[in-house]
Amino acid sequence: MANVHDVPKDTFRLSMLLYDTRYRSLTIQVVIFMLFMAGIAWLIDNTVDNLRALGKDPVFDYSFLGNRAGYDISQRLIEYTNDSTHARAMLVGLLNTLLVSVLGCIAATILGVFAGVLRLSKSWIVARLMTVYVEVTRNVPLLLWILLVYAVFTEAMPAPNAFRPNAEGVAGASMILGDSVAITNRYTAIPNPMYVRDLGTISLGIVHISVNFLVLVAIIAGSIWANRRILAHAAAVQEATGVRPTTWWKSLLTLFGPVVAFLWFMGFHLEYPELKGFNFAGGINVTNSLMALWLALTLYTAAFIAEIVRAGIQAISKGQTEAAFALGLRPGRTMSLVILPQALRVIIPPLISQYLNLTKNSSLAIAVGYLDLRGTLGGITLNQTGRELEAILLMAGIYLTISLIISGAMNVYNKSVKLKER
Repeated sequence: MANVHDVPKDTFRLSMLLYDTRYRSLTIQVVIFMLFMAGIAWLIDNTVDNLRALGKDPVFDYSFLGNRAGYDISQRLIEYTNDSTHARAMLVGLLNTLLVSVLGCIAATILGVFAGVLRLSKSWIVARLMTVYVEVTRNVPLLLWILLVYAVFTEAMPAPNAFRPNAEGVAGASMILGDSVAITNRYTAIPNPMYVRDLGTISLGIVHISVNFLVLVAIIAGSIWANRRILAHAAAVQEATGVRPTTWWKSLLTLFGPVVAFLWFMGFHLEYPELKGFNFAGGINVTNSLMALWLALTLYTAAFIAEIVRAGIQAISKGQTEAAFALGLRPGRTMSLVILPQALRVIIPPLISQYLNLTKNSSLAIAVGYLDLRGTLGGITLNQTGRELEAILLMAGIYLTISLIISGAMNVYNKSVKLKER
């Protein structure tokens, strides 16, 4: 009877790192990693040598953030004076960046979806007008749009004293939206939300957060969660019985009832701007630099979003539309209930890039004097302290963090709307 012997195993040899496919890929990765680390080490060493040659301290030191800033910031969301530190100025700039980015993303999404749908309109004039808007807007550099909108605000808008009636009772300019908003060549005066009752503030050391605002956010979040539960129950009933219960009045009551009740209980009201002397008092004076930046970012990014929406809609088979029409759905309901929900799977990934671009493009605010993160930390603070490398690296890290948060949040949403196989 023949004996079966185990095949002898090969002993490991150094040549196997190159010629054995089991080890070759690992060897290549290790070599590439070592070259990458060597490049980083050379870059750091070269930077240190150059800093020494310029007579600067090569050691990273962020103690300058605790020094007095010494400059004013006109548009801010938190308390700040020129006696505040550079760290405080950086925080004000960061909040200004987040403000224009959030407002821009919301407005650009609404306008972009609207323009993208209208580009597919059967009306020739409507479709062509949207095509002209998209092609003209996205093919002109964003910086030029910012400067153009800013010039319109500063040159074409009236001065604040033009809103004062003359001896005949006629004013050279008038407010809009029910005499609640005044657009001037220096700022835009808008109503200020106020409360009769105040629940106080919570101090986080560097900022103070209104308890009224936190409660309102909690109520809105709870209302949205409750409405989702209502819709989920309606979907379960429809799945089981084939009949979907009426939920529109429940959704309206759930979404708006608690919010309206809270605002009424807290005595919510609007403080309207009024012309006193040579300027408007009361309300909130929004600088023209913020308005110009917001409008330019919105119009520019919305043009790209419109093309993304158009492509997403056209990616859906025409059979979906024909099936919806066969069931008796009108074009508007077909678009909102059948086409757009499916198109979101195509729209969301490139939409993430547009949100990231808008956030990073907000750094062009320095062109119109809006002090955001680039204007504070990467501008005045950098010039005053001479810590160029520290300021640039810190600013880059902040932008990177913001971009990763936006990307992560949108990816989570993208997973929630993707097609789920049964």
